[in-house]
Amino acid sequence: MKKAILAIIIVFLVLTGVFAKGTDDMSTVQVALSGSPDSLDPHKTSGTLTFQTIRSIYDTLVEPDRDGRIVPALAESWQVSDDSLVWTFRLRDGVTFHDGSDFDARDVAATFNRVLDESVASPNAADFAAISDVEAADDLTVVFTLSEPFAPLLSSFASGWGAILPSELIESGHDFGIEPVGTGPFVLSEYLMDSRAVLTRNEDYWMEGYPLVDEVVLNIIPEPAVQLQGLLSGQVDILANYAPSDEDLKLLEGYDSVEINRNVTALVMVIAMNTSRDYLDDIRLRQAVAHAVDKQAVLDIAYGGGEPVGTFMDINDPFYEDFTGLYPYDPDRAEQLIAELEIPEDVVFTMTLPQNFDPHVKAGQLYQEMLEKVGLKVEIRLVDWSTWISDTYRAANYDMTVIGHTGKLDPDGRLAGYGDGGMYVRWTSPRAAQAIETARSVLDFEERRRLYTVALEEMARDVPFVFVGTNYRYIFTRERISGFHMDQKLDSFDFRFVEVE
Repeated sequence: MKKAILAIIIVFLVLTGVFAKGTDDMSTVQVALSGSPDSLDPHKTSGTLTFQTIRSIYDTLVEPDRDGRIVPALAESWQVSDDSLVWTFRLRDGVTFHDGSDFDARDVAATFNRVLDESVASPNAADFAAISDVEAADDLTVVFTLSEPFAPLLSSFASGWGAILPSELIESGHDFGIEPVGTGPFVLSEYLMDSRAVLTRNEDYWMEGYPLVDEVVLNIIPEPAVQLQGLLSGQVDILANYAPSDEDLKLLEGYDSVEINRNVTALVMVIAMNTSRDYLDDIRLRQAVAHAVDKQAVLDIAYGGGEPVGTFMDINDPFYEDFTGLYPYDPDRAEQLIAELEIPEDVVFTMTLPQNFDPHVKAGQLYQEMLEKVGLKVEIRLVDWSTWISDTYRAANYDMTVIGHTGKLDPDGRLAGYGDGGMYVRWTSPRAAQAIETARSVLDFEERRRLYTVALEEMARDVPFVFVGTNYRYIFTRERISGFHMDQKLDSFDFRFVEVE
């Protein structure tokens, strides 16, 4: 009976356009995406959903392979001078953009000049701030000159915000936010906000023989129940942003047509606190919030399980340090700290949650209950993802919020900007800020580790975030699908090697 009801629901969803259908003569892969990208411009966003969408449209000079090692992409090779100030990249010949124009060194130079242009206001410009000059030495050679050694540079080049754009379109003021043009394995053939993005095979992709499928449809489905229904019915082939309950897992394990892959993510799930707000500017309240949270319970109930952490680094990162013992789950201690603050009864803290991410909403509801048990009044405010990015993350218009910080290929990508009063937690720590700044120019691993440990401990003790844990990632695929990969650190999708049997 349940399967019959499920079938009726799915038919309705297909007819009403929730799931887009491919044509019979094409190999089409259907993917569930939990929300709309806030932009399709790789230089104007920090959104994970955006990079999950545009990873297939753009390429970077270098990229992480499936083991996380940085390997050639649009650049075939590179050299670094002895003083680490001159980086020379030899580019791949015969690459074309989706508009038919040839890729060359001028495109690379124009791309990074754009990223560094203050009028563009790229949220990731700091990742390339050490570049003082970029020059096209010839058609296939580009030279970067740095103002100082910058250890994270190669990782920055390999990240989604290092995507290469065509110089002619940059110069003409093209709007990449609505019409992306890259060299990637797929071309955006259709985009309907809050509905779907359709990616069509790039017949001229530089990686010969790839991609292997004709079309990828990213169906924007915020409702987890609909995502699950789509997977079970076969309307969704890949579901990778879903935190299953125990009941869900038992159900899925009964479907031979669904394959389940579980691993630890590079995410760090947090409660972020605006340390510039009244009462939250007092470390005692932030400590109380940390003591009030049962991290393992939240991970198990909201995020499908995971490993608690006490620092702003995922548990498998080589720079991870264990500070979980600083603020253990202790509701009694939380109550004592709150009593010391003598917060008036009419004070209510707002917890802003991105409604597109059901796990964060579930976690927020758990946090609300835990905090109210120790004497804090908390109300939940649900916002869409674009509003969360603009209003919460960029404008810091919030008291508390719940989010997962994606991994970065280099620790600077996660830590840069913290400690100087900026970023969305508005946290100030000169000691941490100086350690983060110094570590950028240090190439020795052990010395970088020492510096980052200083910064991470400062952050853990001052509690601008409650660092909850690194969750498990479940990737569900239909048995007809093979070859799908999700970058461990960047959480982006790679469809180049996907096959449909």
